[in-house]
Amino acid sequence: MHYLTIDGIVRKLWNADAEAYADHLLRLDPASRRNRFGGAVADQFIRSHADQAFDPTNVIYGFLADGVLRGAAELRPFGAGQAEAAFSIEKPWQSHGVGTELLERVLLAARNRGVKLLHVTCLSENQRMQQLARKFDAELRRDFDSVVGEVEAPYPTPLSVLREMIADGTGLATALLDAQSRLLKRA
Repeated sequence: MHYLTIDGIVRKLWNADAEAYADHLLRLDPASRRNRFGGAVADQFIRSHADQAFDPTNVIYGFLADGVLRGAAELRPFGAGQAEAAFSIEKPWQSHGVGTELLERVLLAARNRGVKLLHVTCLSENQRMQQLARKFDAELRRDFDSVVGEVEAPYPTPLSVLREMIADGTGLATALLDAQSRLLKRA
């Protein structure tokens, strides 16, 4: 972990982060929004997506710079031993290691949840996502106007579970301290 070349933290997002997640998705430039959702989507669709994204079976990691959510990765399990990962990073934070860090966290979470095959689908012109998937040895194949990458996750180990627990504990403590700091500034 720790591939970031700019200041910020990566942590698991919680239900309380739903508004920040929606705000992040709404800030995406048109090309990044199209890449994230596979086409043009309305603001209301994004708000609805952010509200539903925190289903208990999903795991979402976020990249925060100066306390503002600037990137995110969703892990959505489906079927037996399979999950989909989706990424969104605001333009100024792209190509700085954010995607690498987020994908590493998603792979760890997938591994620890018994996911054997992680699917990453992107538009065929989304070279940045394809390059990221290749970095993690994804098998890429074309599917009409999309590219589907598949990454095999290894079996969980006590060490992989411990790594996630430590990262989640640190992230939760950071989130709580940030919330307390914001409350104190208002007072």
